[in-house]
Amino acid sequence: MSSGGSSGASGSNGGGNGGGESDANEFDFATPATDQSFENALAKARDGARLTVADATELLATGTASPGIDPVRKEAVLEAADRRRAEEVGDEVTFVANLNNNVTTACNTGCLFCNFKDSAHAFEADSEVEHAGFTKPPAESREIVEDALDIGIYEVCSVSGLHPAFALNEEHHEILAAYDDPASEVNYKPPETYATDPGTYLEQMEAMSVGGVHLHSMTPEEAYHASRGTDWEYEAVYGELASAGLDSAPGTAAEILVDEVRDVICPGKIRTDDWVAAMEGAAAAGLDVTSTMMYGHVETVAHRAEHLKVIRDLQDRTGAITEFVPLSFIHQNTPLYRRGVVDSGPSHAEDELVVAVARLFLDNVDHVQASWVKSGDAHGIKLLNCGADDFMGTILSEEITSRAGGEYGEYRSFDDYVEMITAIGRTPVERSTDYRTRRRIDPDDGPHGPRLGPRADGTPMLPNRPSGGDGSGDAAGASSADD
Repeated sequence: MSSGGSSGASGSNGGGNGGGESDANEFDFATPATDQSFENALAKARDGARLTVADATELLATGTASPGIDPVRKEAVLEAADRRRAEEVGDEVTFVANLNNNVTTACNTGCLFCNFKDSAHAFEADSEVEHAGFTKPPAESREIVEDALDIGIYEVCSVSGLHPAFALNEEHHEILAAYDDPASEVNYKPPETYATDPGTYLEQMEAMSVGGVHLHSMTPEEAYHASRGTDWEYEAVYGELASAGLDSAPGTAAEILVDEVRDVICPGKIRTDDWVAAMEGAAAAGLDVTSTMMYGHVETVAHRAEHLKVIRDLQDRTGAITEFVPLSFIHQNTPLYRRGVVDSGPSHAEDELVVAVARLFLDNVDHVQASWVKSGDAHGIKLLNCGADDFMGTILSEEITSRAGGEYGEYRSFDDYVEMITAIGRTPVERSTDYRTRRRIDPDDGPHGPRLGPRADGTPMLPNRPSGGDGSGDAAGASSADD
């Protein structure tokens, strides 16, 4: 199986950006080719010049003129990115003390890369469909966050399914219910239809925004769901959410920001321009946002480069993006894999190149994240030498990736972080969600725990919890997570 070069789409023969000619044509995606050369693109990257989509395509492919990833060229790209990282952000590796508390797995969107959701019909009060999903009312969300604050977290991340009973507020419930056929027209059924009422988005924000915690929630897709059936502007929606306690918005639901790819993997989701509009609305409402790319399924390296351009252009306009988070596609339990569209996710070499090219291309985004949840410890550490400078967070619960087939655990202690980061000669730093507050950690002053949280005093968060556990017995009581 090839894993790069001029062959275009990921797919049943390729996994990642490789495969044979059949992959490139399976979805009528053109085999990537540019009028640039790899050598010129690399020279521009080394000189710090602003890269074009063609440059990024060549670097991601290690040259589109030949198939496969060239190992020597790959190392040259990684070296350039690591040097850029050192110049721009230094040798610190940051991480946060955070909790993932997702409200519901009920969702009817039908994305083919996802195994997190459960059909919303199964959650109805009269349904006899068995499922492993959940819906948490606001009171339960509040309790989970309160408990987690006591052990030192200071960020709660919440990304949920698009439950048909979810509405922004009571006015929104009235608007949606007034449609002739709200279930089919605006994906709405009233809360009394379901065994558990998820509350409104504003109620959930208020419930989770307690004790000085930083609430990171409401993706563009969720913001669309919170305004469906109305003419409300995204800025107004995010403004109401911010008033209810939202502090920043995750730029997930991005997948690949090229509509021909979205037509294949998530035809029921918002389009690229709507994703961008939502992020602009969040920024206009005064919120920081993040950015992501979920890659390694059916897209080509050219699509990845186009996606990076969308992110960079958005940052040029708003300046609100705090970090870029590459999300390696986990394939095992997803519909794309079960239906034979793909037979794997991206290779490690592709992961390294995505991180490296993101560092080189996104010259206006300071921070690039490596994921131990997606990649495991050893490969995650490798990505820190490819241009990444952030290493996620303690998580305390991780369900989206694990339900898709991820194998690398749901919790990481501060001692784990200090050990891994110092092993590669870098400096471990506890950070706030927005990166504006930082605390360098002395490796010799252990055991280590968070100190930035409103109730944190440096005590280890879960001293008896082995890393990589299955999430049961979690001290915070959480049961789900965000990518």
